[in-house]
Amino acid sequence: MPDSHPFSLDDHGIATLTIAGRKALNIVGSPEITTLTAALQQLAHDPRLRVLVLRGRDERAWIGGADIAEMALLTPDTAPAFITRLKDLCEALRLFPVPVIARLSGWCLGGGLEAALACDLRLGSSQSSYGMPEVKVGIPSVIHAAMLPRRVGMAVATWLLLTGETIGADEALRLDLLHQVHAPDALDAAVHATARQLAALGTQVLRQQKRLLRDWERLPLDAAIAQSVSEFARAFATGEPQQHMQAFLDRRR
Repeated sequence: MPDSHPFSLDDHGIATLTIAGRKALNIVGSPEITTLTAALQQLAHDPRLRVLVLRGRDERAWIGGADIAEMALLTPDTAPAFITRLKDLCEALRLFPVPVIARLSGWCLGGGLEAALACDLRLGSSQSSYGMPEVKVGIPSVIHAAMLPRRVGMAVATWLLLTGETIGADEALRLDLLHQVHAPDALDAAVHATARQLAALGTQVLRQQKRLLRDWERLPLDAAIAQSVSEFARAFATGEPQQHMQAFLDRRR
């Protein structure tokens, strides 16, 4: 059983974190969930960080779901602690201070899809598959499955959650579950290009924009608009608008 999830951080501030699950489909149980959450918390405090790429151990799966063998032993008393650990992992991704790119290859099921929904950008292999099959093993899809209606609409979410059906990459793209789909041999290049594009932007403005996106998910529209005024002003305390706007003006001369 792996006791860590390896990560690297390059000179551009792009971190790559590999999900080290178990079995062929990269299944995660409490040990993997806990260490992955700890790795995210460690990375979140690195001042060099600009972008995070989260990937599976190999091409067979991103995360093929939570460990059914562990869940089969849960009781009404122990189930809350298990699902809270998974919730905390997804929240660590959703609230991660910089953009998170999910590099999705192979199977992405159940808790894996919940974690993917918590990422900011989802780039998938044309050979990847997605589903919420929890109802087929007697449990509802919970925690960050609640994001599914926001991503794909209530009608599609209702179908996926009630039937537990799996869809392919092209259908996931059509439903806006994915942002991009690429051939398997082109996925890494596409992920790298997107990460480099983000890393080239101002560090603080990326963090501001992500924070605003998370706030807009919970705030009423009037409050979201009003809050944006102070965020706009705060940007000018970072020095990034002055730097990038002057560079833009210089290029126009």
